[in-house]
Amino acid sequence: MQINEEIRDKEVRVITDKGEQLGIMSPKDALKEAESRNMDLVKVSPAANPPVCKIMDYGKYRFDQAKREKDRRKSQKVIETKEVRLSVNIDTHDFDTKVNHAIKFLKSGNKVKVSIRFRGREMAHAHLGNGIMDRFAEATEEYGTVEKAAKLEGRQMLMFMAPKTTK
Repeated sequence: MQINEEIRDKEVRVITDKGEQLGIMSPKDALKEAESRNMDLVKVSPAANPPVCKIMDYGKYRFDQAKREKDRRKSQKVIETKEVRLSVNIDTHDFDTKVNHAIKFLKSGNKVKVSIRFRGREMAHAHLGNGIMDRFAEATEEYGTVEKAAKLEGRQMLMFMAPKTTK
């Protein structure tokens, strides 16, 4: 945005802070008018013919803009990805505990990354990992949906779950 002396056009259309049109004039005259009101001359529409400039308090405008942006960021919900790690030979109670953790994460609106790490000879039994992942998805299906199905990547099997949207 061009302000005050930065405006170098031959002529500009000038609008006051209240929206009244002052007409087409040279940037010098427009700047004098803005200074007489203790405000700034700001080019708001450079593509127009002639360019449109507005007489406004630029500092207040920037402050309000920053405040609106801050409010927008505040109202935005950041979705985190929480991880739940399982193993191939997980016991039922441990499995239930992990399921409860995942349900808690899904209820609070976070995505869940479920991973199984294969160690040593467990790699030969990757099909057992699929069974555990299926059981896990089944146990949490009320609260979340499988976003990315279980897939073996190196020594790790990963599955991603997203919370169910309530409408």
